[in-house]
Amino acid sequence: MTTSRLAALDRDDPSLLPLARRLLSVAESGLPSMLLPGKEAFAFTLAGTRAPDGSWRVEQRGTSRRYAAITALGVQYLPEDRQRAVLGGRTAQEFTGLLVESLPSVTNLGDAALIAWAAADTGHPKLSDALARVEALDHRDRPQYTVEAAWVLSALAAARDSADVEGHFTAARDRLLRSRTGGSPLFPHATGPGLVPGYRAHVACFADQTYPLQALARAHASGPGDPEALAAAQACAARICRLQGTGGQWWWHYDARTGGVVEGYPVYSVHQHAMAPTALFDLTEAGGGDFGAAVRKGLRWMTDVPELAGRPGGQEPLILDELGVTWRKVHRGDPRKAVRAVRGLATRAVPGVRLRVLDRVYRPLSVDRECRPYEFGWMLHAWLGGRI
Repeated sequence: MTTSRLAALDRDDPSLLPLARRLLSVAESGLPSMLLPGKEAFAFTLAGTRAPDGSWRVEQRGTSRRYAAITALGVQYLPEDRQRAVLGGRTAQEFTGLLVESLPSVTNLGDAALIAWAAADTGHPKLSDALARVEALDHRDRPQYTVEAAWVLSALAAARDSADVEGHFTAARDRLLRSRTGGSPLFPHATGPGLVPGYRAHVACFADQTYPLQALARAHASGPGDPEALAAAQACAARICRLQGTGGQWWWHYDARTGGVVEGYPVYSVHQHAMAPTALFDLTEAGGGDFGAAVRKGLRWMTDVPELAGRPGGQEPLILDELGVTWRKVHRGDPRKAVRAVRGLATRAVPGVRLRVLDRVYRPLSVDRECRPYEFGWMLHAWLGGRI
């Protein structure tokens, strides 16, 4: 399958097209192994363990509705027969129907928003039920986690042509735009005080940037136009691209006040091959700038990982075709995430301080051998979706 996004990749850097196709093949072959027995839910994660003879064993752990909804958002772009192969015989719309039926027991706003987004995108006839559950869970007088607030806006943007959501849509859009502090183009971890301890309230993660910029871009594209929302998405995207690592790394923790990096690691595979591409592509297609060079730079990291290049025995691959996984992240392996904690505290007092000795003591040489279904859901969404 060739989409406009893959065609653009082939045009701009043909050497990366085989990598993108390889990753999509891994996603499509790996997702069925993450589907739980009973075929109605996805595991939270697949954990890999290597035997002394070098062989791998993967084990399903936990369950996740939100990961199932994200998977449906990506799988919808496959031909119907391949949707059924991934989703235990169901299409993306039919699988979304199972999630909609589960909504009375859903108490998390983010989960409900993702299910509503999938219902809107797949044209499910019970979209109104999903939107009603989002409305019931979205207490607008309280702060929300930024990621979940962004998913609410993306769901409402997707539903605008099918339901009357304008009041909720405007409130969700305004909430995201108001959440930024000072003149920073970056978004905080929560839309208001109270959810995050004060000592780390300034620390925001990569997801706190990509999901809002995607939601605001989609909000702009879903109606007559919203220049303020588009400008906010553009400014956020420009900043994270300027901060991108020389090896293509999308860094993990930012200072939402200053727009700088607090701590770069872990570097997550899903950010490289899926979350950054899907958000930045959506922004470009909504009328924002062209961030293709940053997307390509990030994608290349998947097979050219500078952090692992000097390890004894050579670089450990992050893509395992035979298992249908991409290992989750490269990290420091520091006890109790000490570097992130120390840098979070230090930058609270002195914005921009680096404490570079930590980079020498805790080098990012460790690989987290897990793979989660949402990683592949967003990958399919990134490279098979789109409107150009």
